[in-house]
Amino acid sequence: MGTHNGSGGGNQILSVVGTGPGDLDYLIPAARKELEMADVVVGYRTYLELIHEIIDGKETVSSAMMQEVDRVGQALDLAEQGRHVVLVSGGDPGIYAMAGLVYEVAGLRASKVEIRVVAGIAALNSCAERLGAPLMHDFATISLSDLLTPWEVIEKRIQAATEADFVLVIYNPRSKKRDWQLTRAIEIMRSVRAPTTPVGMVRGATRENEQVSISTLETFKPSDADMQTTVIIGNSATFINDGKMITPRGYSDKYQLS
Repeated sequence: MGTHNGSGGGNQILSVVGTGPGDLDYLIPAARKELEMADVVVGYRTYLELIHEIIDGKETVSSAMMQEVDRVGQALDLAEQGRHVVLVSGGDPGIYAMAGLVYEVAGLRASKVEIRVVAGIAALNSCAERLGAPLMHDFATISLSDLLTPWEVIEKRIQAATEADFVLVIYNPRSKKRDWQLTRAIEIMRSVRAPTTPVGMVRGATRENEQVSISTLETFKPSDADMQTTVIIGNSATFINDGKMITPRGYSDKYQLS
């Protein structure tokens, strides 16, 4: 088992590829090349549908959400048969996605498959683009999904990051079954930060159903978010100008800007 960032290698190859936020214009060339070289493409069916133009005619193995372990096992099985397999992840495979699980399972199996990880444009990148420049200073990314992480741990991280004045990027903010966690997170932030703190929300970045909104910590409605949404909460210096959310890097403290 090894890593490789270029082409070539042995006959047993599993490439873990990030497909970006959705629009094919945001699929990086290295990911496109890996998909084109694949013998078989494995992934969550929604992500496969988003790249159908590139993988048309290729063998595909699709599965539903919440079947990540089975998906990785299938991908390794196919690669061990000598196939060049691509396992796709939305966004970047190394951020809340499939890369880590692939390494874990391959290690437990003592697999000889060559593993390649190809980065993708993450949700935080595409959402920040839509909002303006909210991530210009230190930020913390927190997933509110407590399927794999106890809520007590998540809440402790929210509290610490809020008190440390990080810009906060919230992944997996709200689902039909998890409908209270974002409300609780916002309560924690409201207890520390000013009510005028900007909050940006992007749903379906780069996709046809894209929605972008900017509000404040006081007016933000958690019920507007879902699993296709990323929420970015500014720090004490973040401001809104001309409909954009900006977190200053600190240049104005050191240089004359005008």
